[in-house]
Amino acid sequence: MNISEFVLNQEALGSFMYFWNEANKDKNSSGYGLVRDRAPSNPSISSIAAVGFGLTAIPIGIKKGWISLKEGIERVNGTLDTLLYHAENINGFFYHFLDLETAKRVWNCEVSLIDTAIAICGALFAGEYFGGEIRHKAQKLYMNVNWQWYYDEDKNWFYMGYTPERGFEGHWDFYAEQLMVYFLASASPTYPVKADAFYSFFRNIATYKNYRFINSWLGSIFTYQFSHAWFDLRNLKDKKGVDWFENSIQATLANREYCIDNRERFKGFSENSWGLTACDGPSGYEGRYGSLPSGLFNNENITDGTIPPAGAAGSIVFTPKESTEALVYYYKNIPGLFGKYGFKDAFNIDVEPLWIAEDYLGIDKGITLLMIENYKSGFVWDTFMKNEYVNKAFELIGLDKNYNIFDKRKQII
Repeated sequence: MNISEFVLNQEALGSFMYFWNEANKDKNSSGYGLVRDRAPSNPSISSIAAVGFGLTAIPIGIKKGWISLKEGIERVNGTLDTLLYHAENINGFFYHFLDLETAKRVWNCEVSLIDTAIAICGALFAGEYFGGEIRHKAQKLYMNVNWQWYYDEDKNWFYMGYTPERGFEGHWDFYAEQLMVYFLASASPTYPVKADAFYSFFRNIATYKNYRFINSWLGSIFTYQFSHAWFDLRNLKDKKGVDWFENSIQATLANREYCIDNRERFKGFSENSWGLTACDGPSGYEGRYGSLPSGLFNNENITDGTIPPAGAAGSIVFTPKESTEALVYYYKNIPGLFGKYGFKDAFNIDVEPLWIAEDYLGIDKGITLLMIENYKSGFVWDTFMKNEYVNKAFELIGLDKNYNIFDKRKQII
């Protein structure tokens, strides 16, 4: 086994063990199966997005032989019961953060559209893998979500967030990680939203050197990754001619190029150290980490030399060579970065002494695990794409399956 394969295997195993170990394992608890938002800090807080990644992680663990089929069925069944009967929600949408024990809202957080979508993706994936009772529960969970409630029909946009105290605030008016929302909402058997909502958000065409793509607001690389973890968009174009998989390739290469161009400013940046995205930093979690280009009207991203391994790892399906080389580099050259769950969340060598994040973040371990598995076997894609509603969504939205697969280097627009 060469070093590249070793690092990928160890990172995948560590990421899986995060979801297996850092979940509520008390079968008598209202929060059974909920996954911690981060570890080792905040021991009592779960994020609903981490739960979605966790539901996808379980079949990967079974496939790899890390847990038994019986163990996986028990965990997934119980987790779905928690989501169906205990987790606090409004109209099928879950709060972003839940108490790990009670499954109730914490921190007066928002009812989250995108994090609920991640949870639904995880549930539907588990349903396709296990079938039977689990598929039935996953479909019920999906049918409970009232997408119409979270949708502003006048603007043809989804709202950004909702809290009981303030109501709806903002809109998903710009491209980001929300492609999954349109797929799930358009094909909903109970509360569908019209498919042309997929074409309503701003598609700002940006360039960075030779790379041209529809960019996200803050340039955080996770926005080009998350929907692709489940939905296989390879070799497809939408009705406006956009190849979203190629878009993520271009955005990933631009992110890497941005780091190369700024290696004189930040000694941690290089051709093997890149992937700027939301993560922990020396001053705490920062959602504005990203690379240029960002923002329709101005550049609001933050760059301070912090590198999260999930940035490159989560893009391994887009840039396999560059991502693998980055992970090997981190493993060999950043002491203390690799721990019990694989890579810790981030590092910054511009800080004296070397700064290493204390925590592992569920969403970062999740995108890492799923994308490594997709890169190695296509397992998540192949399983998820069997779902009837996923296929219906692609048809409704108008994704062209006849796209020439050998024509990958042409412009996306």
